[in-house]
Amino acid sequence: MQITLTELATKIGAELIASDSAIITGIAPLNKANQQQISFFSSSKYRNELSKTQAAAVILTEKDREFCKMAKLVMDNPYLGYAKAAALFNPIIPKPPGIHPSAYISPDAILDNSVYIGPQVVIEAGAKIGKGVEINSGCVIESEVEIGDNCQLKANVTLCSGTKIGQRTIIHPGAVIGSDGFGNANDNGKWVKVPQLGGVVIGDDVEIGSNTTVDKGALEDTIIANGARLDNLIQIAHNVQIGENTAIAGCVGIAGSTKIGKNCLIGGGVGISGHLEIVDNVCVTGGSIVLRSIKNSGVYSSGTPIETNQHWHRNYLRFKQLNEMAQRLKELGK
Repeated sequence: MQITLTELATKIGAELIASDSAIITGIAPLNKANQQQISFFSSSKYRNELSKTQAAAVILTEKDREFCKMAKLVMDNPYLGYAKAAALFNPIIPKPPGIHPSAYISPDAILDNSVYIGPQVVIEAGAKIGKGVEINSGCVIESEVEIGDNCQLKANVTLCSGTKIGQRTIIHPGAVIGSDGFGNANDNGKWVKVPQLGGVVIGDDVEIGSNTTVDKGALEDTIIANGARLDNLIQIAHNVQIGENTAIAGCVGIAGSTKIGKNCLIGGGVGISGHLEIVDNVCVTGGSIVLRSIKNSGVYSSGTPIETNQHWHRNYLRFKQLNEMAQRLKELGK
């Protein structure tokens, strides 16, 4: 693909500051871009690379333009500009409609004529597949699953019975949606399985990463609202609700019946206990443990940053002595 800088600026919503309009063929990092590529700058730690870049133009903010000697694509959010430019140079090419001969499609499944079904796909009775859906190799679509228009299921995705997915949702390889939640009752030391009677409802424009698991509800549905983003290797337990446009990074675990609001950011490796409520516009930084509800918007952190092993052991010993120290201070106060 080739595009002029002038056209590119219009498409990504940037102001072009340049003496001419070069032909652009791609996008690359600051330190690797050539004179037919653009790059972007959004962090001051790369200012040295910005001053040396050979890119034809750089997407950046107004306050950073003085540090760039090349043509400039000025906008408030350079990373958003990068995302739009990258999409232009890497357009999604839909697969042509058709069903691979190795796929098994139940005669009781309902498929639009525009779907693509890849090798070794299994679609069971009662499944409903909308227009323009792409289901790649090895996927399993169990009974009574509903998939809205223009969704993409990458390889080896499993959608268990009772799962409902909106439009334009993307699910990456190995994800499992609608498996049984972890419900067990104890009978004198022996576990008795609690049937999981709910389903999973996923909204429009959601993206779910590789090997992420979303469990079905015990009685009511597990819900992932419109525009949510789930990274790889996330565990969403039964009856969890995740609000619109919330983004959750990799290796997060969310226990059952917790509700997370809209526009939240959950960092990697966070553990969230069950039956909690997190309001809208909350950011939880990576590695934190959430043991109680968060009732006010803002940024929250927990955990101990990494340090030398010797220093950590010394602090750990002090931590075990805190209660005794507190008692002594109380006595001294008296």
